[in-house]
Amino acid sequence: MKPKVVITQWVHLEVIEMLGQEFEVVPNQTRETLPRAEILDRAKDAIGLMAFMPDYVDEAFLEACPNLKVIGAALKGYDNFKVEACTRRGVWLTIVPDLLSVPTAELALALLLGLTRRLREGDRFIRSGNFQGWRPILYGTGLTGKTLGIIGMGAVGLALAQRLQGFEMKLLYSDLRLLTAEQEARLEVQPVSFEELLAQSDIVVPLVHLTTETLHLFNEETISKMKRGAILLNVGRGSIVDEAAVAAALDSGQLAGYAADVFEMEDWARVDRPYQIHPFLLANETQTFFTPHLGSAVDEVRREIALEAARNICQALKGEVPQGAVNRPDL
Repeated sequence: MKPKVVITQWVHLEVIEMLGQEFEVVPNQTRETLPRAEILDRAKDAIGLMAFMPDYVDEAFLEACPNLKVIGAALKGYDNFKVEACTRRGVWLTIVPDLLSVPTAELALALLLGLTRRLREGDRFIRSGNFQGWRPILYGTGLTGKTLGIIGMGAVGLALAQRLQGFEMKLLYSDLRLLTAEQEARLEVQPVSFEELLAQSDIVVPLVHLTTETLHLFNEETISKMKRGAILLNVGRGSIVDEAAVAAALDSGQLAGYAADVFEMEDWARVDRPYQIHPFLLANETQTFFTPHLGSAVDEVRREIALEAARNICQALKGEVPQGAVNRPDL
């Protein structure tokens, strides 16, 4: 019998066919997330696992899957996976770091335009049957002349700054690692301190990894330092933002709007995570604009992400160092 590789979420058939050349593949083609117990039952004798954003791999998961040799995560951020536990048990953890940045930046721009130009409200009004032609309604906010601040100028930040060229905005960024002078000139971005960015920006976009230091980076205190009437946009990790604090700031007028593709409820590694999006945010349709974690939801991109995760699995099981490895259990 071929050794088993389990895939926890829907993937393109090319991915299954690629892995099927060497392994018994147990896929999930339902487009729904399987219960954790079902995943464990499928993976209990597997040597490979292709995991996705809804998966949470901890010590208990690894103990239930003693034959596991590699986890090929089809994602970029891996805070839902316990790296040290994987390393201790001799399990490779791999990610796909480079393919999600551009589509995430594109979605950030879409969310920004959708919120500031009140596109969802306009669409709903058209579909109501009440549209009789132009009226002086649904006035929004333009981007020309506004200041946008990016916190964390990594791959997504660079891709977003590049796509904002031509909007005639002032771009600021805050990061411990500064760009080169050539990069700053080409992207027309200016480095400032975190506090300066908050005080000057009409729109703030945090693009940092979720760590103990960045958990609730945007809380009541941080938001109070932002320009009154500013917009907060989150396409990074849900728990970078304290959603209760955002709700209060929208209610008070400290924030004019909040757009997000990611939410606190998705961060399974947090034992104290909320289990739903804040009710005020869901009810507040005029100041918010949300998408269901669509950052990389581009068909050709998702195909290549899963194929890259499959290549990482194959490399690890051949005794090679996977290209996307984040740990070194072989050492």
